[in-house]
Amino acid sequence: MTILAYQVFYAVVKERSFQKAAESLNLTPSAISHTISSMEKELGFPLFVRSKQGVQLTGYGESLRPYILNVLQSEDSLQEAIAQMNGLEKGTVKIGAFNSICTTLLPQLIKSFREQHPSIEIEVYQGTYDDVLKWIKNGTVDLGFLSISSAGGLPIIPLFKDRLVSVMPKGTNVGGKEFVRMEDLRGKGFVSQRESTDADIQNLLKKYDVEVQSNCHVVDDQSTIAMVESGLGICIMPSLLMSTMRSDVDIYPIEPPEYRVIGICTKKEMIISPAVNSMREHIIKTLKEI
Repeated sequence: MTILAYQVFYAVVKERSFQKAAESLNLTPSAISHTISSMEKELGFPLFVRSKQGVQLTGYGESLRPYILNVLQSEDSLQEAIAQMNGLEKGTVKIGAFNSICTTLLPQLIKSFREQHPSIEIEVYQGTYDDVLKWIKNGTVDLGFLSISSAGGLPIIPLFKDRLVSVMPKGTNVGGKEFVRMEDLRGKGFVSQRESTDADIQNLLKKYDVEVQSNCHVVDDQSTIAMVESGLGICIMPSLLMSTMRSDVDIYPIEPPEYRVIGICTKKEMIISPAVNSMREHIIKTLKEI
């Protein structure tokens, strides 16, 4: 099989349509269909299931997906290395990030990187911790921001500590204190997010054996704060996120101080392309300076 066959395979996986895959590669739909059929004939098993709802991977195709992606990434790395040797700089970097990184640090990181490397393309994928972890593992993204507790065994480079704070409806009585302790939160009504979204908060509650009562189970940070602002409960949030939120709530630091540690992850050191490595080094250098 050729690199083009692997590119066709990945385009069909990404677009879930032979027609859209053809458009993305500037080929005809019949060329896409012929390429996939030839791959399936050579392999001896089907790669895709075709239906009115679109195209989906078979179990065989899903098993081969990470290996084919590794081949394509290696090819991209080779071409980028050759370009650098010729005094050129190009490539694409795909970054996975959760909400508070997307709304605070990432825009400026991308802007400053583009000023230094205008020919390198940047793609951003926003999701939960679980989403970013999955994207790194299956090759959807090259780099991913995660907390150390959510990295799932992937190699992670710590970047900074983000202090956790308690967020309460405006005017909540905390006994005149300027901070709260975890034991003060026992028995309080919480606005809760899914564990995949706030794994660090769940770990903190387990650490102090604080069981929460919650009637609100939401997904995103903005919804969580809106529920707290409406008096439906309290929550624990990272300071990084709250620095950008404009809401009528009270924020109290937790004592003793508790943090989540944010880092940058990659799947395998050996397949990092020059463009990805440049972006990773830029992130590390920039955040250390901040």
